[in-house]
Amino acid sequence: MTFQLRRFLVIAATTMLVIVVALAAFVLWGPVPVSNKRVMLDFMLGRGIAPPSDSTVAERLKVPPGLRVQVYSADVPLARVMVFTPEGDLIVSRTRADAVVLLERDRNGDGVADGQRVLFDGLDGPHGLALHEGWLYVAERTSISRVRFDSTSGTPTGPLEHVLTGLTSDGFHQTKTIGFGPDGWLYLAHGSSCNVCVEQDPRRATMMRLRPDGSGAAIYATGLRNSVGFDWAPWDGALYATDNGRDLLGDQFPPDELNRIEERRFYGWPYFNGFGVPDPDFGGQYTGSETPTDPVHGFRPHNAPLGIHFVRAARLPVGYERTALVALHGSWNRTTPDGYKVVALRWRDDGSIEEADFLSGFLNDDGIIGRPAFVTEGPDGSIYVSDDYAGVVYRVSAAP
Repeated sequence: MTFQLRRFLVIAATTMLVIVVALAAFVLWGPVPVSNKRVMLDFMLGRGIAPPSDSTVAERLKVPPGLRVQVYSADVPLARVMVFTPEGDLIVSRTRADAVVLLERDRNGDGVADGQRVLFDGLDGPHGLALHEGWLYVAERTSISRVRFDSTSGTPTGPLEHVLTGLTSDGFHQTKTIGFGPDGWLYLAHGSSCNVCVEQDPRRATMMRLRPDGSGAAIYATGLRNSVGFDWAPWDGALYATDNGRDLLGDQFPPDELNRIEERRFYGWPYFNGFGVPDPDFGGQYTGSETPTDPVHGFRPHNAPLGIHFVRAARLPVGYERTALVALHGSWNRTTPDGYKVVALRWRDDGSIEEADFLSGFLNDDGIIGRPAFVTEGPDGSIYVSDDYAGVVYRVSAAP
C-alpha cells in the first residue's frame, strides 16, 4: 500500500468518524425528538442487544388466540430479509454484518433451527434476497448479483456474479430490496438519499424492474421515499409496497404508507406527504402535471413499516384469508416510542383495509426488547419474523 493511499484512507476514516459523532450529538442532544436514545444510538453504530430470554418472550410477546410464538434462532445478529428454500432452510441477510447466512431446517421438530452456516461474508450491505429458477439473488448497496443454488444441500455452486451494477448508495436508505413478480421480472426498491430533497439520481426513491439476467432495467414507479418491503396479493396479483414517510414534521404527521404500485404512477415524495398533503418545504416546487397517487392505507406516523408478506398457505385461524403481515420497525423521530410490532392488514369485501396487532409486546413500559424487520411464511405453515435489534428470528405457529 502506497503512502498516498494510506493517507487517503486515514483521512476518509477520520472524516467519517467526525460525521458520525456530529450526527449522534445532534440526534441525541439536539432539538430533534427521539423516541428512545439508546435504540437510536445502537442503530447508528450498527449494534444490537442481547436476545430476550425464553421467560421474557413468554411474558412479553403476544399473538392472537390459537397461535403461539417461539424463538426459532437467537443467533442472527442484525437479521433482516429472509427467504425459504423449497426444502425448508431459511436464508437470512445480515445487512450491517455484510453477511448472508443459512438457518438449517428443523428436522427434529422442536421448533428451532438445527444449525447455521455462512453462505457469504465480506459483502457490501447485503439486504434483498430472492430465489428464482435455481438462482439465489442478493442485492447489495450498489449492485445485484446471483449464483446457482442447490436447495437440496443448501449451498451455492459457484461465486456471486453481477447482473446489475452502478446503483448509488450515498446518503440515507442505502439498502436495496428485491423480489420476483408474477410476470417473471425482478423488482427493485431503491430508497431516497435524504429525508426530503430533489434527487440527483432519478433511480432513487423509486421502484425499478429488470429481467432476471439484469437487462432491461427501468424505473417502474416514482415518488416512493423508502419502500423497504413489497409483495404481491395472491388473489389478484397486485403489487403493494410499504413506504416510510419523511421525518421532522412532528409526532402526528405524516403517516407511513401502504401503496398499491402501478407502472408509471407517481406517489408523491418529496412534494406531497400522506394523502396528497403538500410538503411544507418542497410542495411549492412541484411542476409536474400528474396528481400523486394516494396510499391505500396509512400507518401511524413514524412507525417505520418495513417487510410485508401476504398470507398464502400459512396455518392461521379463520379470518386471515386476505391478509398481509407487516413488520413495524418502530419510531425514532417521535416524542414517545410507537410501532415495534407486526400487524395484520385485512382486505374487506368493500376494498377497505383493517389493521390489527399480530405479534406485539416488543415495546412496553419496561423498555424495548426488539424491532421487527421482515416477515415470511415457511413450508411448515408457520410465520417467521426477523428482529434486527435483538438478532432473533421468531416462529409463530398454531398452538398445540
